[in-house]
Amino acid sequence: MSKKKGIHFEVSERKILLRVLDLVMVYLGVYCLSLYFDFEYIVVSAENSVALILLGVYVSIFATIFELYDLQKASRLDTTFKNIVITASTVVLFYLLTPVLSPFLPIERIQIVYLYVTIIVSILLWRLVYINLIESPRFYKRVLLVGEVSNIDGLIKALDTSDPNYRIVGFINSEASSADSVKFTGLKEFAATEFLETIDKERISEILVASFNTEAIMAEVYHDLMLLLERGFKIRDYSQVYEELLQKVPIQFVGKDFYKYFPFSRSNENKLYIFFHRAFDVTFSLIGLIVGVLLLPIILIGNLMGNKGPLFYVQERVGINGKPFNIVKLRTMVVNAEKDGVKWAQKNDKRITSFGMFLRRSRLDEVPQFYNVLKGDMSIIGPRPERPFFVSELSRIIPFYETRHMIKPGLTGWAQVSTRYGSSVDDSLTKLQYDLYYIKHRSVFLDFSITIKTLSTILYYRGQ
Repeated sequence: MSKKKGIHFEVSERKILLRVLDLVMVYLGVYCLSLYFDFEYIVVSAENSVALILLGVYVSIFATIFELYDLQKASRLDTTFKNIVITASTVVLFYLLTPVLSPFLPIERIQIVYLYVTIIVSILLWRLVYINLIESPRFYKRVLLVGEVSNIDGLIKALDTSDPNYRIVGFINSEASSADSVKFTGLKEFAATEFLETIDKERISEILVASFNTEAIMAEVYHDLMLLLERGFKIRDYSQVYEELLQKVPIQFVGKDFYKYFPFSRSNENKLYIFFHRAFDVTFSLIGLIVGVLLLPIILIGNLMGNKGPLFYVQERVGINGKPFNIVKLRTMVVNAEKDGVKWAQKNDKRITSFGMFLRRSRLDEVPQFYNVLKGDMSIIGPRPERPFFVSELSRIIPFYETRHMIKPGLTGWAQVSTRYGSSVDDSLTKLQYDLYYIKHRSVFLDFSITIKTLSTILYYRGQ
C-alpha cells in the first residue's frame, strides 16, 4: 500500500490560514498603496508600528464578529463579499475614532476612501484564491467510513454539512453480511476484502471507525485496521470527529460507557478561571445594568405603545445543581400568554407582541437578567436556564439532560450562538449537545468565542 495521500487542510488549519492571509493581504495592500500612490495616511514603517498593529487587531476582531472565519460562509463568494464590506466599513470607522493610537486624519479626506477600498480589495483577492483553490476538490479530505450498515445513514447525515472539505467517499461494512442483510444505497460500499486496495485507489486520507459493537467487527477488517495503524495511517473514532467538526457532543451515540465521553473541562475546578469568570460576570453585568437604565425611557415608551401591560416578567427557572430561582426579563408576550397551559415558544408565535419581537431580536429582553448574574444565580456564559416543567419532561426523554445543571446557567451560551431557538424536543436535544460541549471544553478561549458570536447574533438581528 502506498503511503502517499492527498493534500488537505484541517478545520483549524484553514481558519488560521484565513486569519493570517487576511492580515498579510491588508498590510500588503497598504504597502502597495503608499508605494504606487500619493498615500500618506498610514505608511508601512517602524515608526507606525502601533498604528499598523491596531489596524491588524481591528481587522481580526471585526472579521471574527462579522463571520469571515465561518468556514461554511467563507466557501460562498456572495456571503464573503458582503461580510468583507461590513468588516472594512467597521474597521475604518473604529480606526478613525481612535486617533490617539491611529494616525491623525489626513488633510485629503479621499485617502480614507483609498484605505477603505484597499482593505476590501486586498481581502477579497485572497478570498477568491481560497474559494477557487483551497475549497476545490483537490484539497478535499477523502474519508472512508467503517461501521455497521444499520448506522451508516444517520452517521453520514450528521456530518454531511459540517465541513465543505470533509468528504466521505464510501464505506466498508464492519459486520459479516449475508444475502438477507439490509443494504445501504446512499453511499458507495467497498468490499471488506479490498480494504487496502480501496485506500490506494480512492486516495483515502482518513479512516473513520463508527462501530458501536467492536466485538462484531469482522476479523479481516480488524486485521487491516491494525495493519494501517501500525503503518501510521490516520484512523479516528466517529464520536471524536463528530465533536471536532460539529463542536457538540454526540449523546445519541453514547451508551453505557458515557464516562468516556465526558472528561469535563479542568476549568470547572480551576479556581483562577472561576475567579476571573466571576469577575467578568460582575463587571459585565454592572455595565449591562447601566446601559439598561440609559435605555429604559425608550423601552418604557415602546412598552406603552407596543406591549400595553407590565414591563417586567418574572419566571421560575432551574439553576446550578437543579436549584430553582426566579429569572427577570422584559415582557415580550401578551399578558396571560399561558392561560391555556405551558407550551413552547414557536417561530412567529402569535403571543409575542410587536414590540416584544423587537426586544427578542435585539436581545434587549435579556438585559434585566444582568441582575440575576450580579446575584450569582446566573453567569454571563453558560447553558440557558430552562423552566422546571420542561426540565422534568425533557429529563425523562433525553439522556444526560440534567448534566447541563452542573454549572451556572448563562445569559448567552454555546448553544445559543450555534443553533436556532429551541421549540421542540429535537431542538432541545441539539441544544443539549452544544451545552455539554461547552461544559466539556470550557475555557477562556471558548468564552471569548461565545462573546464574539453573541455580538454577531445581536448585530445580525438573529434573536427570537
